[in-house]
Amino acid sequence: QVQLVESGGGSVQAGGSLRLSCAVFGNTNDRLGMAWFRQAPGKEREGVARMSVFRVMRYADFVEGRFTASFDNAKNTLYLEMNSLKPEDTAIYYCAADPGLVTTATMFDPNKYGYWGRGTQVTVSS
Repeated sequence: QVQLVESGGGSVQAGGSLRLSCAVFGNTNDRLGMAWFRQAPGKEREGVARMSVFRVMRYADFVEGRFTASFDNAKNTLYLEMNSLKPEDTAIYYCAADPGLVTTATMFDPNKYGYWGRGTQVTVSS
């Protein structure tokens, strides 16, 4: 059983930065594909960044180079460094994992992920 625990959310002003963390517990020796999603009030959950089982990172178009995802093998933790934050980035950010079944075409389909964290709130004020 895989458990994901997010942390690092908070409130910042526009233009500020935050770093989110997603610690992975209970993982087997198998590599996981992982992703960051977000959900704003009244909106659908959308993909933000994706790390494949080969540690290749991909980003949603709206990221526009502002966010960087990384993975620390020693800590078994996925990070999302967010810079130049905008009010429209306000959302609950979720970490998700899959055992390698997600493809590039489905990487931002939340229905393809089997494991989810509880989320961490990010609020960006103007």
